[in-house]
Amino acid sequence: MTEPNHEYWMQIAIEEAHQNVQNVEGGPFGAIVVKEGKVIGRGRNLVTALNDPTAHAEVQAIREACLHMEDFQLKGCTIYTSCEPCPMCLGAIYWSRPDAVYYASTKKEAAEIGFDDHFIYDEIATPMEQRSIPMKQIQTDNYLLPFQAWSSAERKIEY
Repeated sequence: MTEPNHEYWMQIAIEEAHQNVQNVEGGPFGAIVVKEGKVIGRGRNLVTALNDPTAHAEVQAIREACLHMEDFQLKGCTIYTSCEPCPMCLGAIYWSRPDAVYYASTKKEAAEIGFDDHFIYDEIATPMEQRSIPMKQIQTDNYLLPFQAWSSAERKIEY
């Protein structure tokens, strides 16, 4: 028997997305995490089902895979997602450190059906004081206390 190829795994991610739409659970997005020829994490967009704006397919799949691996990093893993990751998912992907990511649809194709993240890319490039959601630093006398505690902590897991 031959090993599954990228198209095989991508079809599983696409089917997750399709089933999500068929079951009216959320948006048309699905993702899987594969390690050593086995799916260890599955995710579907459940934003509206869970009333959770972070419940994107990639994030859901990453969470499940990390629980499976009992680790916060996905070294040795590959993520297959039905659509090019949005900025939030891209951040989660980089934090989880998989070996590779493969996607099917593009962000342009997603925008064409109403899932346009272009404004977020624009906001990231906009100076803090000009962003559409006000963001201002407030420094109290002890605002660095958590960082100081981290720097001197003997028992910490760096990442």
